[in-house]
Amino acid sequence: MTRFAAVKIRPILLIAATAAGLLAPVTAAAVEFEPADLNTGISQFSDLRPTDWAYQALTNLVEKYGCVAGYPNGTFSGGQAMTRFEAAALLNACLDRVTEVTDTLKRLMAEFAQELAVLKGRVDGLEAKAGEIEASQFSTTTKLSGLASFVVGGVSNNPAGEQVTFNYDLQLNLDTSFSGKDLLRTVLRAGNFDGDRNAFGGGLSTLEIAFQEEGGPDVVGIDKIFYQFPLGQSPIGGQFTATLGGRVGQEDMLALWPSVYPSDTILNVLTLNGAPLAYNKNLGPGLGLWWQQNGWSVSANYVAGNGADSAQGLFSSSSAGTSSVQLGYGQENWGIAALYSYVEAGVGVPGATPFITTQIEENGVNTNAFGISGFWQPAESGWLPSISAGYGVNGSSGSDLRTSQSWMVGLQWSDVLAEGNSFGMGVGQPAFATATRNGAASESGVWAWEWWYQWQVTDAISVTPAIFFLNNPGGSGDGANQFGALIKTSFRF
Repeated sequence: MTRFAAVKIRPILLIAATAAGLLAPVTAAAVEFEPADLNTGISQFSDLRPTDWAYQALTNLVEKYGCVAGYPNGTFSGGQAMTRFEAAALLNACLDRVTEVTDTLKRLMAEFAQELAVLKGRVDGLEAKAGEIEASQFSTTTKLSGLASFVVGGVSNNPAGEQVTFNYDLQLNLDTSFSGKDLLRTVLRAGNFDGDRNAFGGGLSTLEIAFQEEGGPDVVGIDKIFYQFPLGQSPIGGQFTATLGGRVGQEDMLALWPSVYPSDTILNVLTLNGAPLAYNKNLGPGLGLWWQQNGWSVSANYVAGNGADSAQGLFSSSSAGTSSVQLGYGQENWGIAALYSYVEAGVGVPGATPFITTQIEENGVNTNAFGISGFWQPAESGWLPSISAGYGVNGSSGSDLRTSQSWMVGLQWSDVLAEGNSFGMGVGQPAFATATRNGAASESGVWAWEWWYQWQVTDAISVTPAIFFLNNPGGSGDGANQFGALIKTSFRF
């Protein structure tokens, strides 16, 4: 659990935010006022021209927030000179729409302070309003976003039981920037997908959102906390970015995620780029560095699952560490990446058969994991789907496991039946053993399939019915296949 300290807002920000609220009633039609009609006492009424900094700043506000100032024809005549009163009225029309107080906005408000005061007549209760905002303002540097997911469904032939359940997952992201280029991300999370009791919280039927805090169900905890910042240009060109955190995921430190499948996740095994050992999303203390230029990227990072435990340490043989290096190239519509990960014993490996999971997590097996993955998506929605695919091959040392492999293909169609809705299908094999020691059996018959349709009810709410089929999920060949069905409702805010 975390406790948030009150944030003291500088007076100038309070005044800016207060003015936005108080001046909002002045309508955009004020641009039709003529200076001669106002007893202003202001001596300077020089026109604002397109080359002036204030003109450019106001144009950017209009483009960003859509605050057209209401000329007689209902448009903003960009590219034409305007009077200072027209500029002030345009600024006033934008004030109630802005979502952040920037240096540019503060400068504009100072530039047109007299004109704004005339348009309003007077600004009553500024001090009182400032006090109200100071009491209620969360932060001028932190943005809050969230995702709440409800899941109703069940899985057949599940050891945890076959009853229909209702589960939830909640994520709250706090993104803070101190310079405008850096990022301090704190993720609070809670859920009740208990792997020992829930059909969607364990094994290959685990959902990508199936979160369970270590303290138990319904407990809010810190899921992630890390700091990301630019290091500047490299001698050969391109930009370096560093990441470090007390609880950071492998995926947070990769410059490129080589997949666009799916828009709304279902099975976790099909969200790991076809290489679930290489892209294992290990979570713990870690650090990483990436370089980017002209679509090319190189990423290197290390995460230690037990790095916060003094008995096991950050760089010891029992750290449960994942060391990764990725080479990638990506454009807007396609991308490809190759990843190598050294997976130490004790790492929690998602998307693998029970045999491999036991070997790595409990039997002290270290693994060299390789993955190659990529995606392509059409420029416009239509009959052609976006395609994401990946393949992984792994070599392990110690105990009974020698080699394993995995793959996946995901297809997704946009604007299906209605604009904003999506349909998708994913198929693949989790990491399964292809060669073992001491006569352990191979597991070639393990498959995972899923189909889903995402109905975008509003911009913030979606409903996704889905079904999936798992062939031989235990890898034992006993014919205990699993079929699952669910309806997931997602709320983004």
